[in-house]
Amino acid sequence: MTQSRILIVDDEPLNIKILVDLLRHDYGLLVAKNGEQALERMANDPPPDLVLLDVMMPGMDGYDVCRQIKADPRTADIPVIFCSAMSESDDETRGFDVGAIDYVTKPVSPPVVLARIRTHLSLRHAQQKLRGYADSLEATVEQRTRALQRTQDVTIRALASLAETRDNETGNHIRRTQYYIKALAEELRTLPRFAPQLSDTVITLLFKSAPLHDVGKVGIPDAILLKPGRLTEHEFEVMKTHAELGRKALLAALDDDEFLDEGDENSNFLRFACDIAGSHHEKWDGSGYPEGLAGEAIPLAARLMAVADVYDALISRRVYKPPFTHQEAIDIIQKGRGNHFDPDVIDAFLRIAEEFKDIATRFADDHAE
Repeated sequence: MTQSRILIVDDEPLNIKILVDLLRHDYGLLVAKNGEQALERMANDPPPDLVLLDVMMPGMDGYDVCRQIKADPRTADIPVIFCSAMSESDDETRGFDVGAIDYVTKPVSPPVVLARIRTHLSLRHAQQKLRGYADSLEATVEQRTRALQRTQDVTIRALASLAETRDNETGNHIRRTQYYIKALAEELRTLPRFAPQLSDTVITLLFKSAPLHDVGKVGIPDAILLKPGRLTEHEFEVMKTHAELGRKALLAALDDDEFLDEGDENSNFLRFACDIAGSHHEKWDGSGYPEGLAGEAIPLAARLMAVADVYDALISRRVYKPPFTHQEAIDIIQKGRGNHFDPDVIDAFLRIAEEFKDIATRFADDHAE
């Protein structure tokens, strides 16, 4: 074990000699004859493990030295023991007030000094070990949390891809809609009335939950989901059930008391996923599905996803249509302002339409023109 180092600060050479003779066999020693010199010694790397500090010194006294030691984050936790002929209770109280951990009176008693030093160094070493353990534990937890988060993200994307690969859409649709909804949320929160609803944490959760917007499609029969052409009225009614199927599947996980605690991040993530999956086909004027919600009764997450999903559907090739251009998609979406879409969300979309175009280009499908 590395030898502990002690800084002895005293303006009297005799007092320094007494302490040096007492401690030199067990500890590494540093010596300072005044306050300024003491602070210079404290600036060394590494600093001492403990300070024996005289109170009455010319110039900067011990109280001032102790204050400066405790004011420096690098040395604040180093124990300071005052050594002084001043033994009144007020003197001791003042010493404790400036941050000293103990007080011994002169002339010093060797057994007392040795016992106090051993005690406080043991405490310091125990605190350092505990702090090191806490730092190590924190790093381990952070590492495990990151690994768990990566696993969660991959699982979410895999689940979402399962729904998408049964459809006529692609995995890149998932990525694009993630970034569309993130861009929309970031732009919308520049408006004061939306800022409280769209914190960084909420936007992250929206980004992560967006891939599950069509997860209910796993429950749609292949004959309808994979039909190479437009759906009949009956088939479309069946297709529309995917929103409620997705919401119910996610609500089942949300209601699992053994899996989730109220208010934890997984719970919040699933709440956003439920809102998006269940309500992104609702329309601002109440003509959407599955519940015919209108206006702000539609969850904000779903109002954002509605624009992201429609834009991507418009610019993407389908078996029943060629892709629209970016400008054509803008024109169609703009016509839906106030009937299909939340007007504020559309205004935000129009302000960042070029960002949507960049996202579409970055995550373009292989067959895209």
